[in-house]
Amino acid sequence: MASKKSILYLFDVDGTLTKPRQVITEELKQFLLDKVKSKVAVGLVSGSDYVKIAEQMDGAEVAAKFDYVFCENGVVQYRGGKLVSSESILSHLGEKLLQRVINFALGYMSNIELPAKRGNFVEFRSSMINICPVGRSCSQAERDEFVKFDAVHSIRQKFVDALKGEFADAGLTFALGGQISVDVFPTGWDKTYCLNHVADQKFEEIHFFGDKTMPGGNDYEIYNDSRTIGHKVTSPDDTKEQLEKCLSIE
Repeated sequence: MASKKSILYLFDVDGTLTKPRQVITEELKQFLLDKVKSKVAVGLVSGSDYVKIAEQMDGAEVAAKFDYVFCENGVVQYRGGKLVSSESILSHLGEKLLQRVINFALGYMSNIELPAKRGNFVEFRSSMINICPVGRSCSQAERDEFVKFDAVHSIRQKFVDALKGEFADAGLTFALGGQISVDVFPTGWDKTYCLNHVADQKFEEIHFFGDKTMPGGNDYEIYNDSRTIGHKVTSPDDTKEQLEKCLSIE
C-alpha cells in the first residue's frame, strides 16, 4: 500500500457516515478518527454548509479533526476548522437567473399535493439553491413520510425533469439532494469540484464513499470520476464494513 500521505479517503455525509440529517454514532466517529485516519488522509464532501456538517459530526471540534471538509460540494473549503476558500453562486449566475429559478420552483411546488408541507422550501447557499417540496422545517416523521411518498410517486425526479426542461440552456445542473430535496448549481459545481483543491497534494489514490451514486444522485459525478476510486455504500454500517476490508482493520 502507498504511504498514508499519498492516499485520501473522501466521504459523503448523509446516508454514508450518518443516517440522513442525524448525528454520527460514537462508534463510527472513533473508528474514523482513530483507525482510518491513522492509515490515510480523510475528508468530508457534502452539499450541506459547514454548520450542518459540524452538527452531524457531533460538533465543530470533531469536524476540524478531518484533514478536509468540503462544504456545498467543495465550493466552500475548510481545513482544520478554518475557512480556506469559497465561491458564490450569486456572483457566478447573477440575480436575474437566480430569481427565474426560484420563481419557477415556487410555482411548480405550489401545484404539488403532498402528505405534508411545512416551511423553508428554498434554501439559498453559497454554491447552490436547495429546493425542498416538503419544506426543510418538516419533522422527522414528516420527512420519513415524504421519503416513502417520493419513492412511489417520484416527486423529486419529476421536479428535476421539469427544471431541466425549463432551464435547458442556462448552464445549471439539477440533482437529487439527500432524501427530500433538489440541488441546483452551476454545471461543474458538483462534488468533483472538491478534487480541484487537492490536486496539488499529488495523492496517488483518492477513494470516495457515497450512497447517491446513481444517475441524478449528487454522488454520481465524483463516484464515476476518473480521478477517484468509487465505493457505493448503503448505510453507515456498510461504510464501516467496507473500510475494514479496504484497510484491513480488525
